[in-house]
Amino acid sequence: MTEERQNRRYPQNLQGVLQLAIDAGSGAEGPPSVEPITEERSAWLREALADVCKGQMDEVEQMKQCLAVLNKEEVNGEGDGDDEDEDEDEREVAFELLSDLCENLDNARDLMVLGGLDVCVSKYLCHAQSRLRWSAAQLIATCAQNMPQVQDHLLKIKALPQLLHLTDSDPHPTVRVKALYAVSCLVREQDAGLEAFLSHDGFSVLMRGMQSEHDKLQTKSAFLLLNLLTSHPEQKDTVVSMGMVQQLVSVLRAPHSTFHEHVLGALCCLVEDCVKGLGECRDPSLGLEELLRLRAGELQGKEESQEELEFCERLRTACFCGHQPDDHGMDR
Repeated sequence: MTEERQNRRYPQNLQGVLQLAIDAGSGAEGPPSVEPITEERSAWLREALADVCKGQMDEVEQMKQCLAVLNKEEVNGEGDGDDEDEDEDEREVAFELLSDLCENLDNARDLMVLGGLDVCVSKYLCHAQSRLRWSAAQLIATCAQNMPQVQDHLLKIKALPQLLHLTDSDPHPTVRVKALYAVSCLVREQDAGLEAFLSHDGFSVLMRGMQSEHDKLQTKSAFLLLNLLTSHPEQKDTVVSMGMVQQLVSVLRAPHSTFHEHVLGALCCLVEDCVKGLGECRDPSLGLEELLRLRAGELQGKEESQEELEFCERLRTACFCGHQPDDHGMDR
């Protein structure tokens, strides 16, 4: 049996699998109640397979058509304003279709091979129209999710610095949010992405995102910070040395927001197995103990805030339970 399995050639694609099923059904032995596949049934299966393969080819053709739209020369300001709007609308529709198609990982890889990601980075992340900038960032994020090959390509063509710049300073909040989403898809669970993120001061970008006035950007920035500190505890000292503890506490002093849950979670990470972070949280001039006491009181009895309350109590316990500072604010 072992030798038979070694000599057997297994199908490498969908067509091969269906062909194997057809061949096996027409000649395999089975229980008396199972009849061999009929010629009519075999023909039906072959036709169904042809439709599947045609559908896959159609998707590639659709991507090529979308790229033709994105690569064509743009209508300039000399023409009719309606023509410019129609041109922009056509490009946005092309981006939307590509994003839908690239939810399929095979299509995301094909788009990379076709040069679609290069067009996004070189032409559209810096486009004058904000909706085309965020459409490009959205497509990059869609393609990069769980796709190391695509992530590596995007890092090689320097997509991450552009995305961090958009996150940090684009005048349109939607562009900033979409760009940060793409950043997240390039750095989470990706060592090369994290290295590039650090080399471009990515943690400072997240800090400024939390200090912005845009709710979604605040939330996504705090969530990514918490995720990176959880996944890469070796970065705690680096983040603490940047003054992150003081900045996070400052964020907590602003009017309460739901994203404070992630801020408290990040502070919990920075005091656990990190002596420097713990010491900074205990600094009396920061006033963190009283802030946590007041926040815990505000959150009591609110079912929707239980996780934030747990972070709050966890931080209080780690920093202040059993800790007695001397007259100079130093540990005894």
